[in-house]
Amino acid sequence: MPQHSSSVHTLVDLLAPHEPAAIALRAPEQRDISYGALRDRVSELAGCLAAWGVRRGERIAIAMANGPAMVVSFLAAATAATAAPLNPRYRAEEFAFSYEDTGAVALLVQPASVAAALAAAPADMRLIEVVDDADGVPTFRLIRGATAAQPFTPAGADDIAMILHTSGTTSRPKRVPIRHRNLVASAGNIAATYGLSATDTTLCVMPLFHIHGIAASLLASLATGGTVVCPAGFDALRFFGWMQTYRPSWYSAVPTMHQLILSRAERNQAVIRDHPLRFIRSSSAPLPPVIMERIEATFGAPVLEAYGMTEASHQMTSNRLPPGIRRPGSVGVGVGVDVAIMDERGALLPVGTRGEVVVRGPNVIDGYENNPEANAGAFVDGWFRTGDQGMLDEAGQLTLTGRLKELINRGGEKISPLEIDDVLLRHPAVAEALAFAVPHPALGEDVHAAVVLREAATERELREHCAASLADFKVPRSIHLLEALPRGDTGKLQRMAMARLLHLSSQP
Repeated sequence: MPQHSSSVHTLVDLLAPHEPAAIALRAPEQRDISYGALRDRVSELAGCLAAWGVRRGERIAIAMANGPAMVVSFLAAATAATAAPLNPRYRAEEFAFSYEDTGAVALLVQPASVAAALAAAPADMRLIEVVDDADGVPTFRLIRGATAAQPFTPAGADDIAMILHTSGTTSRPKRVPIRHRNLVASAGNIAATYGLSATDTTLCVMPLFHIHGIAASLLASLATGGTVVCPAGFDALRFFGWMQTYRPSWYSAVPTMHQLILSRAERNQAVIRDHPLRFIRSSSAPLPPVIMERIEATFGAPVLEAYGMTEASHQMTSNRLPPGIRRPGSVGVGVGVDVAIMDERGALLPVGTRGEVVVRGPNVIDGYENNPEANAGAFVDGWFRTGDQGMLDEAGQLTLTGRLKELINRGGEKISPLEIDDVLLRHPAVAEALAFAVPHPALGEDVHAAVVLREAATERELREHCAASLADFKVPRSIHLLEALPRGDTGKLQRMAMARLLHLSSQP
C-alpha cells in the first residue's frame, strides 16, 4: 500500500502504482475512467494551467458539483498550484469572500455552473471551463485571462495541495493550508484503518469541497487502487439505486445522511440483502448510539464512527473493524496519530481524566495561514488543540463529551448536549433532536432542546421521557417542536446558533 512506500509524497504519486486499466472513477450516465486515463489527464491539465500562466503555489478556486470532472479538476489544480474547492451553492458574497481571502487567481467551473460563482469573479481572474472530451474524460478550456506561460514543475510533498476554511461559526473563518504530505498521510491512515484494497468500491456521497469527502471517500480509495463511484451529490431517493448498480463495499457519511438513508431502508430490503456492505463509516458530527444501533440492525454491517477535523486532514481516530473494538458512543483509537488529553494550562492528563482532546501526527497541519494569534492558542508543544472535550480509557479508546464551546454550563454543572440528544432520539416519536444552551439570568445557561417528530408527541411527554433517564438538572427546560433543524453546508447541525435562531434570550 502506498502508505509505506517512500516514493509516495504527493497526490499524483497515489495514482502511480495501480494497474492502468483498473477503474478509478464511475458516475451515473458517464463513462468509467481508468487509473491510466486519470493519471494522464491530471498531468496534462496541470501542464495546461502552467501554460496559461498559473504559478506553483497560486490558488485555484473550484466551484463544481461532485463527479469525475470535480475529481480531475481538484487533482490537477493541486498538482500545478493549490486547489481551493468551494461549495457550489454559495451566494455571490460568499464566493467573493473566498476568492479575496485565498487570493485565488483562477476559477474552474462547468458550463452549467451557478451564476453566482461567475458574477463574483474579479475581472482579472482567469476563467477555465471544465468539459468532457469525446471519450468522456474531463478537459479544460480557457475562457479568459491567460498570462505568460510558466514552467511546469509538479508539486512536492511540502507544497500546499489545497486551502480550506474553518467553519467560522464563532469567529472569522481561518485559512487551513493542507500540504501534499498531510493528505498522503491521512489517506494512508484511513486506508489502513479499514483495510482498503483494490477490491473495494466506495460510494462517495460527501461533498468534495469538504475534507471528509476528499480524504476518506476519494483519496483513501485512490491510494489503494479502489473504485470511487461519484454521483453529482447525495440523494437519499437514489441511494439504493446506486447500491444496486455499483455494488459498493462501503460508504462514509455524516449522521444526517445516515438518518435519511435509514428512512428509506424499509422499502429497499431486497437491495440491502442482495448487495451487502463490508462496513459503513460515520464522521464529521457525533453519531448518536441509537442511530448506530438502527443502521447496524438494518444493514447487517458494522458501523464505524470516526473523528476528524480539517486541521488534521480529516481522520484522527476511528472505531475498528471486527474483531477490533467498536463501541457505541466512542470514536475509537488513533491510527497513525497520537491522541492525548490536555488541561487548560497545557499539561497532559492521565487516562480516565476529562479534558481537551489534542492530537499530533504527519496528517496535522503546521499551522493556520497568516494567523499567529490563532496558532498560539491552537498549537502547544507540537500538539493541536481540537476544542473538543473528551477522555481516553486504558485501551486508548476516545470518548467525546462535546465541543468545549457547546457544553451547557447550568449553574456550574457542565452538561454534554450529546447525552440529551441520544435520550431524545430513543423516543419512538422523535426523528431528530438537538440539545443546546440558552442564556439564563441566575444559572448562566439552561438546557433547551429542539426536535423534529415522525409522529405525534407533546412537549410534556418528551420531558417525562428525558426525566426517566437523565438527572433533573439535565432535563430540557423547554423542548421546541420544529419542522426541520438548521444545518450547515455539509449537513452538520448548528447547535451553537440555536438560541439565536429561535430568538431565545435570557429565560426567567
